[in-house]
Amino acid sequence: MTMTSTVLQRPIQAKAEKKASKAASSTRSRSTMAWSNEKLRFSCIDNIGLKQLWKLIALDTSAPSKQHNAMMLDVEQQQQQQQQQQSNNNNERIPNENCDNLADYLSLQRAAQAQKNHIPSQAPTAAPAQMSLLKFLAINALELSAPATPHLLQHQQTQTQAKPKGWMQLSGHPESIVPTSTGIVRKRISGLEDNEVHAYRLICQEPQTAQIVPAYFGIQEMQGQHYIELQDLLSGFRDPCVMDIKMGSRTFLESEVSNATLRPDLYQKMIAVDAGAPTPAEHEARAITKLRYMTFRESLSSSQSKGFRIEALRLRGRPPVKDLKTCRTSEQIGQTIEQFLAARRSVQKELLKRLKHMRLVIEQSSFFARHEIVGSSIFIVYDDERVGVWLIDFAKCRELPPQVRVDHRSAWTPGNREEGLLRGMDELIRSFEEVYARCGSHRGCLKI
Repeated sequence: MTMTSTVLQRPIQAKAEKKASKAASSTRSRSTMAWSNEKLRFSCIDNIGLKQLWKLIALDTSAPSKQHNAMMLDVEQQQQQQQQQQSNNNNERIPNENCDNLADYLSLQRAAQAQKNHIPSQAPTAAPAQMSLLKFLAINALELSAPATPHLLQHQQTQTQAKPKGWMQLSGHPESIVPTSTGIVRKRISGLEDNEVHAYRLICQEPQTAQIVPAYFGIQEMQGQHYIELQDLLSGFRDPCVMDIKMGSRTFLESEVSNATLRPDLYQKMIAVDAGAPTPAEHEARAITKLRYMTFRESLSSSQSKGFRIEALRLRGRPPVKDLKTCRTSEQIGQTIEQFLAARRSVQKELLKRLKHMRLVIEQSSFFARHEIVGSSIFIVYDDERVGVWLIDFAKCRELPPQVRVDHRSAWTPGNREEGLLRGMDELIRSFEEVYARCGSHRGCLKI
């Protein structure tokens, strides 16, 4: 069983429609578009350069430049007037923003033109199509390369750093993640010996374990900075619901809290959250250790009590919600999961199946038996067609000393290296099971 996204429903006759679209485009005369496929070779975009591409599109037109520009300005003014008046003609515009690639755009363009065949052809009609196409290409320029070369991907990152359509990041440091337009995400790392690189290389050696994490594509170096390339887990989903769940009862390394120095700044942070949290001795010293502050912070969420916390989520058609660290009681967690699942029984059943399989893989994996897993998350994504569940983020993964063994369920005491990963899995599965049972027994689940 693979742990990549599961398809619940597949679009019917998608391949057949695509072939039919290609066949129709091959028989269409040049009057349909003002540029030729011979001059615009998409697979060579990185060889001719973006500037040359724009020149080919701009120069290869049947209208003189001055007349063409005048027609485009006139059409632009007409379209703005139509938008302000909200006339019925707006329904005939090609929805460029809904096209994922050039083939989809051209297919929609041909369909729109087919509906207008009964209307007499007019000279200016080529101008709006040309202008609309140029707008589409400007928005989706980096999608034209197939395959995407390292040079083009580097250009995308260093020049534009534009986020692909539908991209979102629920948690973590935004500056450390660089999405591309090819289904790959680059995550900044410290170097070739980074702990996360070490983790993914070992995980790839275990077929079952490799199925529950993002696909690993290696390392890229650009401008002196190293990036690990991973599968974009949002690729292929449309307006999905997403949840990021931080796993473990301890989300900090023992090395991070080994310093016993009293720190006044951490005391101020603690009383800013809860003035009654410090002990009388800590109030007197007006300082606490980092270990004391970190354990206090874990107690504010469900990490300490349940071994997991809902870090952030995103519901369909809504912006992400990232302030969920104080969601810690069983009732609060259950209500949050209910809202996220929206009473969709098929999704609930598939998620439970995935989570239980993931737990079994972790229990049987030699990699997890030899490593301390701190700060990792379970990433859940679903839409109308697919469900995906992965374990992500191994930046704080550390190999255990030969004499140390962990079961990922025992309570942590300094030195035993337990982090509570499987304890959190047990509690998370139990929470999803309770929601599944409650939704099956009555209609009380909240629908979004």
